[in-house]
Amino acid sequence: MIELGYSLSNRFPDPPQTDYRTASVHALRYDLFCGDVYLDGEGSELSTAWGWVPVLDFAWALCDVAELLDRDPDGVRAARVQTADLDFTQNTELLRFARRFNWVEVTATWLPDEPPVVVRHGELRREARDFLQDTLADLFDMHPDLADNPNIWTLQGRFRRI
Repeated sequence: MIELGYSLSNRFPDPPQTDYRTASVHALRYDLFCGDVYLDGEGSELSTAWGWVPVLDFAWALCDVAELLDRDPDGVRAARVQTADLDFTQNTELLRFARRFNWVEVTATWLPDEPPVVVRHGELRREARDFLQDTLADLFDMHPDLADNPNIWTLQGRFRRI
């Protein structure tokens, strides 16, 4: 079981002149919607407490990581360890993902003593996509013009709910 969540920061608000309808991919991924994210598993919690993590980028990158971990043609039978990192752009910290067979271990470099979150790959993929779509729905409620952004349409189409 894995749970993903976020909170937006009051310390790093979006610029008031932002036109969400025409925001570029770069702005959507790195400049807007800053806050903190968490990834909880049984007996482990990997969360940030920095306040500046681009939440939409995290959700987007997590979906990319889930797909990257599924490139081995042997799929759930793959004994080879497949790895991927999700990096945080403002520092050197990483979430590290290692898949073997159908299990993915997730560790955080900033929490070296925290045990890894272990999850089935299919559940990681499903939860990552749900997290992305739920985050977008929340952001649409706050910024209705965001729903008209063509970059968001592309993102929604690429990572549909499973």
